[in-house]
Amino acid sequence: MSRPFSRYYVRLPLSLWCGLLLVLFNQHATAQWQAFSASGEMHPRHEAGLVVVEKNLYLLGGRRIQPLDMLALDSGKWMTRAAPPIELHHFQPVFWQDRIIIAGALTGPYPGEKPVPNIYFYFPARDSWQKGPEIPESRRRGAAGVVIVGDVLYLIAGTTNGHISGYVNWLDAFDLKKHTWQQLPDAPHSRDHFQAAVIGNKLYAAGGRQTSQATKEVFTRLIPQIDVFDLQTNRWSVLPQLLPTPRAGNSTLAVNGKLLVVGGESQRKSPAHNETEVYDPENQKWLSLPGLLQGRHGSGLGIADGYIWTASGSGARGGKPELNSVERMPLPEIVNGL
Repeated sequence: MSRPFSRYYVRLPLSLWCGLLLVLFNQHATAQWQAFSASGEMHPRHEAGLVVVEKNLYLLGGRRIQPLDMLALDSGKWMTRAAPPIELHHFQPVFWQDRIIIAGALTGPYPGEKPVPNIYFYFPARDSWQKGPEIPESRRRGAAGVVIVGDVLYLIAGTTNGHISGYVNWLDAFDLKKHTWQQLPDAPHSRDHFQAAVIGNKLYAAGGRQTSQATKEVFTRLIPQIDVFDLQTNRWSVLPQLLPTPRAGNSTLAVNGKLLVVGGESQRKSPAHNETEVYDPENQKWLSLPGLLQGRHGSGLGIADGYIWTASGSGARGGKPELNSVERMPLPEIVNGL
């Protein structure tokens, strides 16, 4: 009688320990992207912008002039809004006060796209567009990273000559109230086709490449280094940890003090990257989460209703296929996964 009990008693702690170790080892795997079904239709687009304002997700710009699409997350319904006055693509939109801001965009066809000379504003409350201040001619570029800190817009890196050449490492600050520009120190690495994020008092430039059709290197010159600009000291540094999966066309977002990098494109033709990678500045480590259901590049990320959201983009290297799908990941899972 005692032997079976003894054997059971020995096995029980072992199984529990194994289970606990498995949970600890795979705790990051609990975060999963989910398909989100919405009523109505959106316009497939890529090299476009995504931004969340309150509980509305906005898709705007991209190749061709198309109406803006707004997804009301409470109702799960797509609504069509006003189209931009010109073609705007390759930009990272940001929200400030009552408007969505587009700065550092490109316009025109591949491969010689031109930098858009002006900032553009979209006002969600009145569904209208407005041409904003000019970007200094000598500092114009597109496919740049853009972030907002207080009332200051930061324009990071980008390309002055579309996909042909012209990648730069510039950093400029635009005071949205005073309408004044300031040139800041150049970043350690030139890059384009990337996105930036703010964590605390630091700007992070993550992903991207040095696009150069002139040397037949459109997709191959990837930048795995993460450049960090300290807003207090006005100095750049480079993280010792490289981006685990180098790629361009990625979406980047700050999530509860951590850097989230999702999707992208590289020299691989198909499919687009679906990797979801998170960097924790406190422990200086990268963690891989389960990937997107559909790899994509040329889109963005937003936070609303307890989820990280993404939509549209291209499902393979280049511009096709343009996607009309929406995915979301529970926000607490990303935080708990670290």
